[in-house]
Amino acid sequence: MSHAIERHIEYPMVRIPGGEIELRDDRIKHTWKADIKPFLLAPYPVTMEQYCAITNKSPVSIDGALKPVVNISWNEAIAVCNLLSENAGLQSCYSISDVSDAVSCNWEADGYRLPSEAEWQFACKAGTSGYRYGELDQIAWYNENSGGSSHVVGGKEPNAWGLYDMLGNVWEWCWDLYDKEVYGSYRIFRGGSWAEVARGCGATCRRRSHPTFRIDDLGFRLARSR
Repeated sequence: MSHAIERHIEYPMVRIPGGEIELRDDRIKHTWKADIKPFLLAPYPVTMEQYCAITNKSPVSIDGALKPVVNISWNEAIAVCNLLSENAGLQSCYSISDVSDAVSCNWEADGYRLPSEAEWQFACKAGTSGYRYGELDQIAWYNENSGGSSHVVGGKEPNAWGLYDMLGNVWEWCWDLYDKEVYGSYRIFRGGSWAEVARGCGATCRRRSHPTFRIDDLGFRLARSR
């Protein structure tokens, strides 16, 4: 199966095939399976340079241009996705209710969006079955090799589908609610980060926080439906 990169505007995307993935919630000892439709995923998390180009904001520093953008809330991430879609003449994926601030996603739209949790995990594993798709020091920046900061994207080995930094460097927001009955509007992020211990940098590790949450090791990656 081909995983060639497609270029749209100036944002390369990798074609991810369809398939099935098993997810698990260790908190409640629950597993479930999800069907994955083919989709597109960026080979790198969104960089500061890309974020500034989309939003017309000035970069904080030249040195950090090719590092993942961080301190971005889930709410900001979906707004950036819609803005990029509009700039590219594509149909926006997200609609926000004027009454309740509830967000809905049109999965058939051709615009940019966050990956679902299932899509993210499926893409991260890239056909492998283990906790990681390679040797941790070779594929990820984490607390034992990062020197206490994020790094330029693409500095470690990619997975088999040409995706870089799926583990380590920065956590990445996903679309999904974590557990609406218990945590309300909390959203999921995946992948581990430069500040995370080794155990937290794995394909099935799940974290969550409020959609307004921002921190210096959390960013996001662009996806599109095919």
